[in-house]
Amino acid sequence: MNATVRLVAAASTGNMLEWLSFTAYALVADVIARQFFPSADPVTSLMLALGTAVAAYLARPIGAVVLGVYADRAGRLAALTVAIRLMTLGSFLIVILPDYGTIGVLAPIGMLLALVLQGFSAGGEFGSATALLVESHAGRRGFMGSWQTASQAFAVLLATGLLATTSGFLSPAQFDAWGWRIPFAVALLLGPAGYFIRTRLRDSPEFIAARAKPDSGPPRPLVHLMRHHKTRVLLVMGMIAVSTGFSYLITYMPTFAIRHLGMSPSTSFTATFVTGVVLTVLTPVAGHLSDRIGRARMLTAAAAVIALISLPLFLLIRAAPAMVTLVTALALMGLVKAWYAGPLPAAMAEMFPVSGRGTGLSISYNLGVILFGGVTPLAITLLIAVTGSTLAPSYWITALALLSGICVVLARRYRQSAPSSSLEGAEGGLRRV
Repeated sequence: MNATVRLVAAASTGNMLEWLSFTAYALVADVIARQFFPSADPVTSLMLALGTAVAAYLARPIGAVVLGVYADRAGRLAALTVAIRLMTLGSFLIVILPDYGTIGVLAPIGMLLALVLQGFSAGGEFGSATALLVESHAGRRGFMGSWQTASQAFAVLLATGLLATTSGFLSPAQFDAWGWRIPFAVALLLGPAGYFIRTRLRDSPEFIAARAKPDSGPPRPLVHLMRHHKTRVLLVMGMIAVSTGFSYLITYMPTFAIRHLGMSPSTSFTATFVTGVVLTVLTPVAGHLSDRIGRARMLTAAAAVIALISLPLFLLIRAAPAMVTLVTALALMGLVKAWYAGPLPAAMAEMFPVSGRGTGLSISYNLGVILFGGVTPLAITLLIAVTGSTLAPSYWITALALLSGICVVLARRYRQSAPSSSLEGAEGGLRRV
């Protein structure tokens, strides 16, 4: 196996496992709500299921701190190995967990525990894996980093493909009984494979070179980051807002289409599957282009397009709630998201120097995901309930696009031009471009 392919596989497997599990949870939220959070009011059940997922996101910052700091001290691969073990354990719990009718209140508690384990491991996964990728090929940072978002897209593709197939071939009773667990069972196969690959690679050349220096960075990267680089953390959080919000909107669309448009589960899953294909194929292309024409240009253009097309796309879906319309709208969402998500990991990594990159990426990414991504399904559900309008999701995404565009523009002053620089200098001492 080619060294670059091994590297991409090692860095992306855990990210894919994470998104496979979380995407599957969002896609079958209706089933999980009925089986693990039963209530006389279906909306209350769904809110409890989604609220549990949001609560589990509180474990992300803890994982980000613990595994991010560990990645900057022990190495990117060491942190990634711990993360994939915990992620696999969480998937295993979801696969075997009985429902509320069988074990009562232990069912929702067990589901929360599984999601917390996955949230903790996911907290350190993205930052460590992105750092490993962009530091291994300095001249192709955009392309290498794009595989993080491409693997997320492939996970959406895999989850929706599995659920579209099972919901189409199984009876509703069979799907509710065990079919919805299939994506989580598949995730169990990814865990050991990712662990095996990761234990047979070396850390990035940039990290190894930085650690070899006598002044290889501060002994407390978290303290130094919070003291000198708070602005960078906030800007990266804003940069990721529309990307993570869009991701969770796409995974929420089947629930939206079933509940508010009266569409069948197989139809809505198929539409999301098409979006996954678009993102999987085009995200690395966008990452490659960012190495040539610049990341800031691509990010600002994509954010502007997202802000402009969100409302028209939802107007189209509402006016003609059919498979062709939903597939077309979601494919267009995938196209413009790929343009933004491809350059994003490298642009985020370039905001932090090597010796603190794992910590900086992990904390800013996960705070952004919690604030803007994890609450997206819940926020959309609340907005629809409050406004009574099925256009509410477009308002949320438009606001996130405007925020991200502003942060990308502001971040150009802080972007790192020297990949080997370390955290020993104060923020003002780092070169701005």
